Amino acid sequence: MSRPRRRLLWAAAGLVAAAAAWLAFAPVPIDPVAWAAPADAGHTGAHARNTRLAGLSLLPLGQGHGPEHLVARGGWLYAGLADGSVVRVRTDAPAGGAPQAVLHTGGRPLGLDFDARGRLLIADGVKGLLIATLTDGGAPAQVRPLVTAVDDPQPGDAVRYADGVLVAPDGTVYFTDASRRFAPADHTGAPHGGTFHASVLDTLEHSCSGRLLAHDPQSRYTRVVLRGLCFPNGLALTQDGRHLLLAETGLYRILKVSTNLQGLSAEQALQLPGQPVRVLIDNLPGFPDNLTRGEAGRIWVGLTKPRSAVIDWAASRPWVRQVTMRLPQALWPVPPAYGHVIAFDESGRILADLQDPSGAYPETTAVTEAAGRLYVQSLSAGAIGWLDRSAAGL
Repeated sequence: MSRPRRRLLWAAAGLVAAAAAWLAFAPVPIDPVAWAAPADAGHTGAHARNTRLAGLSLLPLGQGHGPEHLVARGGWLYAGLADGSVVRVRTDAPAGGAPQAVLHTGGRPLGLDFDARGRLLIADGVKGLLIATLTDGGAPAQVRPLVTAVDDPQPGDAVRYADGVLVAPDGTVYFTDASRRFAPADHTGAPHGGTFHASVLDTLEHSCSGRLLAHDPQSRYTRVVLRGLCFPNGLALTQDGRHLLLAETGLYRILKVSTNLQGLSAEQALQLPGQPVRVLIDNLPGFPDNLTRGEAGRIWVGLTKPRSAVIDWAASRPWVRQVTMRLPQALWPVPPAYGHVIAFDESGRILADLQDPSGAYPETTAVTEAAGRLYVQSLSAGAIGWLDRSAAGL
């Protein structure tokens, strides 16, 4: 073998060794926890593959995108967008009309809800829990922080990833802090204002650091209702007001949680007699996101992505997830786009299952029912998708 050839082989071997060392030992932002993922039944049974969500009509959002959560009020449909704005469109106009600016948070508005005084509550993934008083005539509203930290587990503990929000009839504001480990504010250069990037890190680590919080507007005190949750996301209230329904994205399930709980971990609460916390729907075929109440007892949840065989296989293999973090982001095991929204009742019975395997309207987060239509929410779409309720067989 010639000397140049030997040198080339040694150089190649050195590159391979360096790459192997990088994949094995380079620092990563996550400290993965081993867990047992439930066996994925896939799109079977009540979730059998279908195309009932395909061919949605669209309400354009101009230059905006990512109507992650929608709330209907007074003939308007309000949407939080990836650029930090909240806009509204008419529900009684054939094409919704041009989107009208309502406010800008400077972060990434996710969950939205109105209180009894007509003020808009915003769970902003970057800024925390915000509140805005809307102005007459549609002029941009003023927005201010309501909760950015809680005194648990230590004084001034930051709300790092406000996600879902719900205002109860008694005025209590429930909201989720999806992760105490990964904050969208640390990844604002990433798509979707850092929320998606931070959620991927949290899912791959699986340290279950999320929590459900409750803010009392009278005392201005915010308490931890439930901690130790695996990326807690959307919220809905039961008809009797005694329980919250909560999407636990990282465990593919919906929980039913007593509003009287205070400070317990999910693992502890699930073992208590009387079931103050119980699993309402388990082993979903995707990652559940927002929860919204519809009509006729329906509660909607969206699955932003289908399950990933690679992610489930790596659940019990932390080292695989560490290696994944050392790969280019394009090689991370993010599942493909797949449209999927599900309606269920308070007993957990599936009432409707609408899918679009093509993912033409991507990252579906839930459905808002208004004006005889199903308005579909999305993490990344450039429009609000909709179909007539009757077309969905409801």
